[in-house]
Amino acid sequence: MLHLRLISPSDKTDDVVRLIEKTVGTTHLVVMEGAARNPVGDVVTCDVAREAGDELLTSLQELGLDRTGSIAVENIDLSLSLRADKAEAEAPGEGADAVLWEHLTDATHEESTLSVTYVAFLTLATMIAACGVVLDNAILIVGAMAVGPEFGPLAGISTAIVQRVPRLAWRSLIALLVGFAAAMVLTVGFSLFMDAVGLFTKEQLEADRPNTGFIYAPDWFSFVVAVLAGAAGTLSLTSAKSGALVGVAISVTTVPAAANAAVALIYGDAVQTLRSTEQLLLNLLGIILAGVLTLLTQKWLWARQRPRTRTP
Repeated sequence: MLHLRLISPSDKTDDVVRLIEKTVGTTHLVVMEGAARNPVGDVVTCDVAREAGDELLTSLQELGLDRTGSIAVENIDLSLSLRADKAEAEAPGEGADAVLWEHLTDATHEESTLSVTYVAFLTLATMIAACGVVLDNAILIVGAMAVGPEFGPLAGISTAIVQRVPRLAWRSLIALLVGFAAAMVLTVGFSLFMDAVGLFTKEQLEADRPNTGFIYAPDWFSFVVAVLAGAAGTLSLTSAKSGALVGVAISVTTVPAAANAAVALIYGDAVQTLRSTEQLLLNLLGIILAGVLTLLTQKWLWARQRPRTRTP
C-alpha cells in the first residue's frame, strides 16, 4: 500500500476527493479543511493499493495539484486494516508488477546526480578493482563490482528514453561519462604510485590470470550477461526490490574493465587497454538496452492487463 498526503487549494478539494473516491483500491480517506499553511489549503490523505497508484498520481497531476499544492507519497510497510486488505483485493493486477513512473523518474534522477560522493564511490571501486586485476584476485573484483554506483546513471538513461525526459538523459549521461573518466584518471595516478612503491608490476599484469583474464576478453557472453543483469536491475527498481541490485552489481564487469584499462595504460599495454575499454562499452550498452526493453515491456503489459481503476 501507498500513503498519499496531499495539499489542495480549497477550490479543488472537492475534485480531489471525488477522484480518490472513484479510484478502485483507495481507502482511509481523510480531509482536513484549512489545515495547510504553506501552501495554504486543505490537507487530504488516503491509502491506495500500489497497483492503482500510478493512475491516481497521474490524475492528480492532471488536476494541477503538483503545481498548485503538493503530492507526497510514502510506502506503507505494515497496515493492519480490513479496509486496506479489501482495497488491495479490489485493485486490478498485482502490486509487485505495478510501476510508479513518477517515483521511478524521481529515484533515477537522484541516483544519477554527478556528485562528489558518486565520483568517490566509483573511484574507490575502480581502485579496488585495479588491485584485483594485478593480484588476479576474484574476491577483490567482486567487491569492486558491489561498491560501484554506476547502475544509477544507466537506469536513469533507460528511464529517460522510455519516459522521454531529455534532461534526465543528459544528466545521467554526464554522470556516467564524467564519473568513469575521473575514476580512470585517478586510478592511473593510484597505479603509478603503487608501481613506484613496488606493489604493482608489469609482469603481474601480463602474467597468466585465470581468475580475471575475462575482464579484457569481451565476447558475446559478456553482452548477454550485461543484458540479463540490466533487465534484473531494472525490475528491482520498478518493483522496489532493491536488494536484487547487489546481484546485478556483481554480474557485470564495468568497473573492473575500467580498472584494467587504467592499469594497462601506465604499462603501455595497448591490447589490454583497448580490449578492456571494449568490454566496458559493451557492458554499458547491454545494460542500457536491457533497461529500455524491460521498461517498455512493463509499460505495454501493464496497459494491456490492467483495466481502468476508476469506478463508473
